[in-house]
Amino acid sequence: MGARVTAPDRNFALMFLVMLTIAAGNTALQSVLPALGRSLGVADAMVAAAFSISALLWVVAAPFWAKRSDTYGRKAMILLGMGGYTVSLLLCGLFLAAGINGVVGGTTAFMLFVLGRVLYGSLGVAAPPAVQAEVAGSTTPAERTRALTLLASAFGLGTILGPAIAPYLLLGHVGGFEIGLAGPAFLFALFGAGVWVTVWRLLPDDRPPDQGGGAHAGGTSSAYPSIGGAPTGATVAAATQPHAEQVGYRDPRIRAWMIAGLVMGHAQAMASQVIGFVVIDRLHVAPSAALEPTGIVLMMGAGAALLVQWGLIPLLNLTPRRLVLVGLTLSIAGTALTGVATSLYGIALAYALASLGFGFTRPGFTAGASLAVGPAAQGSVAGKVTSVNGASFVLAPSIGIGLYGLWQPLPYLVGAAALVLVFGYAWGGLRVARDRSAAPNA
Repeated sequence: MGARVTAPDRNFALMFLVMLTIAAGNTALQSVLPALGRSLGVADAMVAAAFSISALLWVVAAPFWAKRSDTYGRKAMILLGMGGYTVSLLLCGLFLAAGINGVVGGTTAFMLFVLGRVLYGSLGVAAPPAVQAEVAGSTTPAERTRALTLLASAFGLGTILGPAIAPYLLLGHVGGFEIGLAGPAFLFALFGAGVWVTVWRLLPDDRPPDQGGGAHAGGTSSAYPSIGGAPTGATVAAATQPHAEQVGYRDPRIRAWMIAGLVMGHAQAMASQVIGFVVIDRLHVAPSAALEPTGIVLMMGAGAALLVQWGLIPLLNLTPRRLVLVGLTLSIAGTALTGVATSLYGIALAYALASLGFGFTRPGFTAGASLAVGPAAQGSVAGKVTSVNGASFVLAPSIGIGLYGLWQPLPYLVGAAALVLVFGYAWGGLRVARDRSAAPNA
């Protein structure tokens, strides 16, 4: 007889599925948006706005729903988040299909699509903090870090699966209406509904924690699921450490790490959010034919980042400062080459090299900020790290698209130049932060 699946194992599998579904559906939609915008005749800036608005709402709403998971229970918040995710995708698909079939104009369809993304950014974010809290609350301290790290890997897998699957989810005519590029939204909405029902039926009901007393693992803000890269691990730190000391962004112990992280995050987000337009314009393909090459580029980038974070970082055992410096060296070269590459293989290899570098810098930034403070400030610093990473996806899409409209290589060349400046800053500034971390009272 096979080993019996225990309730904790089943519950963890459900939580992993929720995180994987959210990341895969979000990144699949992101991967088709440039082609959708071009096919509907929508300005590239409006496509960037769709990225930015949902990311902004995610960053703002995440702390709110994280606290509500402590009040109303994990299952309720997971169902709310998955429901918001599913309804948002369904509405986005309907609005986009209306534009594709000429029921409304392209610009109107995309404005309605942005409203659908508002629902995702404001409600879909309820699930990840509750998922994290559910796992943290059902594991021992010795098991917790490993379990949360494995859970975070679901986001990384989703960033690969979403763009990989999206080109094969295009639908033809249904009931006399052409679905086409809106297909991924409908099919991921269907899958999301299936996950919602599965969680509703199989995840046990949980009661709000006793306000009078025992320790309870609370939810924390989760990183925005994006084609920009793998999870940072900041939420793992927040869920496994106390929250006693509050640390400001300008605290001298972490200030250099925050500045470096903000610039590196914007460079990475610009590189990732513009790449769909690069594929269409450099390869001179129709929007409907751009999904497969775009998916190849994004998969190589996500795979390179995961290779670093799952394989090379544990093997090399570098200090946070060295992780940042090595990552910057690779990302500078890859970002600049992406700006001038003209073939599919050139774009894919250059983007993978850049992603390889960012795969080093993001964990280096996270670990460096964490090591710069003591145990009592870990929760506060983890929140700052998550906020910095989320802020990058609020501003960078619009900045990148604006630069791209001026000159196609410009967002990548500007990003590479900014990374060169950060390298010089990190060479001295992060050394100071590292030395201070060794002397907590300094």
